Amino acid sequence: MTETPLVETASGPVRGFWRDEGSPDASAAFLGIPFAKPPVGDLRFEAPTPPEPWTEPLEATAYGATALRISGVDNLIPEPAVPGTSTLNVNVFTPALGGSLPVLVWIHGGGYTEGSPASPWYDGARFNRDGVVTVTISYRLGFDGFGYIEGAPANRGVRDWIAALEWVQQNIASFGGDPSRVTIGGQSAGGGAVLTLLGMPQTQHLFHQAISLSGAVADVPLPTARARAERIAELGGVTADVEGFRSLTERRVRQLQPKAATPRKGIGMVLDLITSGLPWGPMIDGELLALPTVDSLAAGIGADKPLLLGSADDEFTMVAVKEAAKARYIPAGVVLLPFLRNRKIRREYLAANAAQRKKGAAAVAGRFISDHVFRVLVPRVAEARRGADAATWAYRFSWVSPTKGWACHCLDVPFWFDGLDREKVTNLAGANPPQSLADEMHGAAVQFITDGDPGWPAWSTDPGIARVFGGDGSEIAEGAYDSVLALIPG
Repeated sequence: MTETPLVETASGPVRGFWRDEGSPDASAAFLGIPFAKPPVGDLRFEAPTPPEPWTEPLEATAYGATALRISGVDNLIPEPAVPGTSTLNVNVFTPALGGSLPVLVWIHGGGYTEGSPASPWYDGARFNRDGVVTVTISYRLGFDGFGYIEGAPANRGVRDWIAALEWVQQNIASFGGDPSRVTIGGQSAGGGAVLTLLGMPQTQHLFHQAISLSGAVADVPLPTARARAERIAELGGVTADVEGFRSLTERRVRQLQPKAATPRKGIGMVLDLITSGLPWGPMIDGELLALPTVDSLAAGIGADKPLLLGSADDEFTMVAVKEAAKARYIPAGVVLLPFLRNRKIRREYLAANAAQRKKGAAAVAGRFISDHVFRVLVPRVAEARRGADAATWAYRFSWVSPTKGWACHCLDVPFWFDGLDREKVTNLAGANPPQSLADEMHGAAVQFITDGDPGWPAWSTDPGIARVFGGDGSEIAEGAYDSVLALIPG
């Protein structure tokens, strides 16, 4: 038997365990290592505080507590909720404790209110197999992580990301990783987190490359954040300050969050999302975050760091098609009226999406929602970085789920992680998803993390060029995001 892996961190020793010894996927896992004290009591709503050091080996053999309190049974990605208070922790997966390998730090999605770093989809075994140390991190969610609170530091969830990345810089060499070769990656809200961090002057020393999959940025305006906080205080019957909010339990705050931000249901909730953005997430507080994400990138922040980003073709279309029967006989232009009031822009958008119009009005509405929340961000970010010292690469994911009928949100994640055999993947990808496509996508990710180039022409060489992952393979497409250009302000 191989000796149990034991690593000395800056806070104390941690003991992990070996997995799949003797196989190509052999790796060591260290789970639930705290990078900060539990954010409870007087530390609730405070910036993350370094953990108390320990001397005896910490048994890092089970996932630590998650900020997510209820497992997402029906979520697209399996997201286990682990009880406990020490929710600020990291999980490290490594093929060997010696050496100096590139590192992927993964930030989970979930709309900044849900998600779990303990998801089996984020297991780093296949990246380990290909010579990449993988770290998944946790952070505070919803109002606790991102709500405005008078008397408390803003953007506590962002500060959690920073503290986790500081932990990586300080400790990852002991796990076989190279702190000078750190790529941050994430999907959905995690992809938005990556772009937020990329645009922050304070974080530039903490990573060297970035991967944003289906990124959704929040950029919540400060007045909006204040109004939502005041609404929670009103609903909870407390003062809108740190003392008042601490008097509300975590559970009560989670109950009040949706009522304060997106009280409407159905089409009303979608309209709120489009007009007001994500209800919770990084806010432009004027201090930690001075500018909206794209503006920061256009100003040259993060210009020296290679970036890979893209989205799925129909991220949220499956939500709209649930209303397909109601929209069957309604023209696509009429369906878009509540979302897109400007007649000229609406006409340009419909002309650019003629192929989608053939699938019906609900498909057009779903594509518009997908474009507004996710896809339009790809050309906006890529164009903002056109003069950057480091290149930007774009992709599109167009493989259609046999179970959902669309290239939908989250479907691409097990392809990037080469995890088509993992729990609940068949719910999204069917019984026989193409391993060849996973080989291509995972291979591109490994190549980017290792060499800083995923293997196709960068956006700056031909604006609009992207690799399209779909069908039985992939292709290089020019004008890959032309269908969203009408939505970019002139």
